Amino acid sequence: MGNASPKDKRAEKPYALIYGTVWGPDGRPLYGVKVEIRRADQKKARWELYSDHSGEFALRVPPGPADYVVWADLKGFKYPGGQLRLAQEAKVHVDNDEREDMGLHLTK
Repeated sequence: MGNASPKDKRAEKPYALIYGTVWGPDGRPLYGVKVEIRRADQKKARWELYSDHSGEFALRVPPGPADYVVWADLKGFKYPGGQLRLAQEAKVHVDNDEREDMGLHLTK
Protein backbone atom coordinates (compact mmCIF):
# COMPACT_ATOMS: atom_id res chain seq x y z
CA MET A 1 0.00 0.00 0.00
CA GLY A 2 2.82 2.45 0.72
CA ASN A 3 3.10 5.85 2.25
CA ALA A 4 0.20 8.15 1.34
CA SER A 5 1.95 11.43 2.13
CA PRO A 6 4.21 12.87 -0.58
CA LYS A 7 7.82 13.68 0.26
CA ASP A 8 7.57 17.34 -0.67
CA LYS A 9 8.67 18.59 2.71
CA ARG A 10 12.25 19.73 2.32
CA ALA A 11 14.54 19.73 5.30
CA GLU A 12 15.19 23.33 6.29
CA LYS A 13 18.83 24.35 6.14
CA PRO A 14 20.34 25.52 9.42
CA TYR A 15 20.74 29.26 9.87
CA ALA A 16 21.61 31.88 12.46
CA LEU A 17 19.25 34.75 13.21
CA ILE A 18 20.27 38.36 13.81
CA TYR A 19 17.33 39.87 15.67
CA GLY A 20 17.25 43.48 16.73
CA THR A 21 15.26 46.51 17.78
CA VAL A 22 15.77 50.13 16.71
CA TRP A 23 15.35 52.47 19.70
CA GLY A 24 14.66 56.20 19.49
CA PRO A 25 16.15 58.86 21.80
CA ASP A 26 13.05 58.61 24.02
CA GLY A 27 13.59 54.87 24.56
CA ARG A 28 10.68 53.87 22.33
CA PRO A 29 11.00 51.51 19.37
CA LEU A 30 11.06 53.20 15.94
CA TYR A 31 9.18 52.06 12.84
CA GLY A 32 10.49 52.35 9.29
CA VAL A 33 14.21 52.73 9.96
CA LYS A 34 16.43 51.29 7.24
CA VAL A 35 18.83 48.75 8.75
CA GLU A 36 21.91 47.60 6.85
CA ILE A 37 24.02 44.55 7.63
CA ARG A 38 27.35 43.38 6.26
CA ARG A 39 29.90 40.78 7.14
CA ALA A 40 32.72 42.35 9.15
CA ASP A 41 35.27 41.43 6.46
CA GLN A 42 33.33 43.26 3.72
CA LYS A 43 33.00 46.98 3.05
CA LYS A 44 29.46 47.30 1.66
CA ALA A 45 26.10 46.31 3.09
CA ARG A 46 24.95 42.93 1.86
CA TRP A 47 21.45 43.10 3.35
CA GLU A 48 18.92 45.93 3.77
CA LEU A 49 15.71 45.72 5.75
CA TYR A 50 13.35 48.02 7.65
CA SER A 51 12.23 47.99 11.27
CA ASP A 52 8.60 46.93 11.72
CA HIS A 53 5.86 48.59 13.82
CA SER A 54 7.51 47.22 16.97
CA GLY A 55 10.89 48.64 15.90
CA GLU A 56 12.12 45.10 15.27
CA PHE A 57 13.99 43.46 12.42
CA ALA A 58 15.30 39.95 11.81
CA LEU A 59 17.66 38.46 9.24
CA ARG A 60 18.62 34.85 8.62
CA VAL A 61 22.33 34.44 7.91
CA PRO A 62 24.43 31.31 7.30
CA PRO A 63 25.46 29.51 10.49
CA GLY A 64 28.77 30.78 11.89
CA PRO A 65 31.34 31.35 12.97
CA ALA A 66 31.09 34.83 11.48
CA ASP A 67 31.10 38.49 12.50
CA TYR A 68 28.59 41.06 11.24
CA VAL A 69 28.24 44.84 11.47
CA VAL A 70 24.74 46.32 11.80
CA TRP A 71 23.81 50.00 11.45
CA ALA A 72 20.91 52.33 10.65
CA ASP A 73 20.85 54.31 7.40
CA LEU A 74 19.01 57.48 8.41
CA LYS A 75 19.10 59.30 5.05
CA GLY A 76 15.57 60.53 4.43
CA PHE A 77 14.23 59.26 7.77
CA LYS A 78 11.87 61.83 9.32
CA TYR A 79 11.64 62.10 13.10
CA PRO A 80 9.28 64.62 14.75
CA GLY A 81 11.93 65.88 17.18
CA GLY A 82 14.56 66.61 14.50
CA GLN A 83 17.41 64.77 12.84
CA LEU A 84 18.63 61.55 14.45
CA ARG A 85 22.01 59.86 14.36
CA LEU A 86 23.20 56.40 15.24
CA ALA A 87 24.91 56.28 18.63
CA GLN A 88 27.16 53.41 17.52
CA GLU A 89 27.06 50.69 14.89
CA ALA A 90 26.70 47.25 16.42
CA LYS A 91 28.93 44.23 16.02
CA VAL A 92 27.33 40.78 16.15
CA HIS A 93 29.19 37.47 16.41
CA VAL A 94 27.52 34.24 15.35
CA ASP A 95 29.10 30.95 16.47
CA ASN A 96 26.71 28.44 14.93
CA ASP A 97 22.95 28.38 14.25
CA GLU A 98 21.78 30.48 17.20
CA ARG A 99 19.75 33.68 17.54
CA GLU A 100 21.70 36.83 18.42
CA ASP A 101 19.64 39.70 19.89
CA MET A 102 20.88 43.28 19.65
CA GLY A 103 19.72 46.88 19.64
CA LEU A 104 20.45 49.99 17.61
CA HIS A 105 20.14 53.18 19.68
CA LEU A 106 19.49 56.49 17.92
CA THR A 107 20.19 59.87 19.47
CA LYS A 108 19.55 63.51 18.53
